[in-house]
Formats: sequence, structure tokens, C-alpha cells
Amino acid sequence: MKAVLCHAFGSPDDLSVEEIASPPVPAGAVKIRVRACGVNFPDVLLIQGLYQLKPPFPFSPGLEVAGDVIAVGEGVSQPSIGDRVSATMMYGGFAEEAVVPAAMALPLPPEMSYQHGAGFPLVYGTAHVGLAHRAQLQVGETLLVLGAAGGVGLAAVELGKLIGARVIAAASTPEKLALARTYGADDLIDYTVENLRDRVKALTDGNGADVIFDPVGGDLFDQALRRIAWEGRYLVIGFASGRIPALPANIALLKNASLVGLFWGAYMQHNPAVIRDSFRQLFAWYAAGQLKPHIHKTYPLDEAPAALRELIERRAMGKVLLTV
Repeated sequence: MKAVLCHAFGSPDDLSVEEIASPPVPAGAVKIRVRACGVNFPDVLLIQGLYQLKPPFPFSPGLEVAGDVIAVGEGVSQPSIGDRVSATMMYGGFAEEAVVPAAMALPLPPEMSYQHGAGFPLVYGTAHVGLAHRAQLQVGETLLVLGAAGGVGLAAVELGKLIGARVIAAASTPEKLALARTYGADDLIDYTVENLRDRVKALTDGNGADVIFDPVGGDLFDQALRRIAWEGRYLVIGFASGRIPALPANIALLKNASLVGLFWGAYMQHNPAVIRDSFRQLFAWYAAGQLKPHIHKTYPLDEAPAALRELIERRAMGKVLLTV
């Protein structure tokens, strides 16, 4: 089978596309013929050696795929050979075949395409578990989303509105903010020309945001944290800016605020039921037409480096995919 391989930490251009042996299927796992795979910012960090996980070389990046089950390991009753599934993994998705624990291969809704199935799990899963499970976002609360036109940010905007929050979307261009508006954002902040701290204060009458969803980190963390509401929850999703910020603990004390981390992939190991329950709700919303993944661009598997550069150069709005 064909796979995108990382032989040493480096840039997307250091990746190679090679023919390798089809992987075996251990007990409790399934093998998927991949039709499409999502491209995510953790893939960029993974190949650079900057992610929490450092797989043994050579490895394929790729945290989410959609395709057809072509083999099942011992002890697996569901899914079955021939089923259409969406699956998540720690790495290995940029390939024609992927092996995942059976519990992480979920049946696609009949109306969901392979492309939506591949672009759905990580961003919607992260946003939903973060907002509903970790931050306990409530109807009527104010949600501030940083990086609001990226894959996970846009999902947070959409889900925040679906949960019943007022959503303030912050992004870096008018085009990105316009997209966030179409996904339900009530208010918009262009943080390249506006002061984020001042605008959030003005928009909330000085009360601040009840939940802050932050996949960016860096300087935006420093500004946004100072506009967290009383008993607010600051969701740490990632550090796309490249800088991991430090928390001034006195702000948490004065506001009775909580810093809430989310390493979504770790639930696969520690409590996979959280992910399964989340997907049941997300797929139900999708089937009802309440979620509409935004596909920015698709690339063939051979052009994985170009797909990763879309994210590195901050051009992507919504999801970037590889088709296989």
C-alpha cells in the first residue's frame, strides 16, 4: 500500500510517499481502506517533533480517516467488513490503509460523505468535548472563540451556537470572520487591527467571557485571559501561535476562574466512552442537518506536503483533506 512517511523530524517537504507492506490486524482492531483523511495542526507538530506524542520512525501522520472496513481482528463483532466508518487514531492516517482499535471506528451516518467523515472527528470531537464536557458551557453564556475560522475554531463557533451560547468569534482577516459569521457568530473581532482585550470588554459590558476556547495560545492568551468572566473557564486547546503561555495565577484567584485543559486524543486511552458518547450526539446533529463541516480544500495523498503548508501558512478556513 502507499503511505506518507516521516523518517526524521522536519518540514512537510521532508516527507516521502512510499510503497510499504499492508499492516497486520491485531486482536480488537480493524483495518480500513482509507478514502479520505483529515489534515490537522497536530500533524504539523507531529512531523516537527513538537507534539506531545513522538512516534517511532518511520511513521505516517494523520489523526482521522474515513473509509471502508476491509478486515477485522480477533474478538471484533462491530464494525463488520464492508461497513463505512469514520475513525480516529494517534497517527497513521496518511495512507491507503489504516489499522485502529475497533472502538474508535464509528459507523458513518448514511448521509455523510467520506470527505465529511474524514473532516469531522477531530475538530467537532475536540470542540464538543471541550465545550460540553470540560467547560460545561451553558445556554445563555458568552463564548469567546480564538482562531475562529480554523478547523476546530469554526466547529466551536457552530457548536457554541447550537448549545445556546452567545458567540464572539476572533480571527485574523475579514474573510475568516465572514465565514465565522455564516456559522453563527454573534460578534466579530479582527485581532490584527483591534485590541482583543478592549473589544471583549466592550462587547460584554465589562463582564468578560464565561468560556474562552483557545487553540492559539501566545499573545492572544495573555489578552483573552484578562477578559475572563467571574467563574469563567479558559479552555486550553493548543498553541498554533508557537508560544506556550504562562498563567498569571492571581487572575484565576481574583475571578474564581478555572484553567481547563483538553488533550482530546488522550481520551482514547483513558476514557474512550467520552469520545463515543460525544460522537453519538454529533452524528445525530449532523443527520438532522444542524452541523455542516466546511471543507476548505482537498489534495491527493501524494500532495500531503502542500496540504500541511495550507495550515502552516494560515490559509486554511475550515478543513483541509487528503483524498485517497
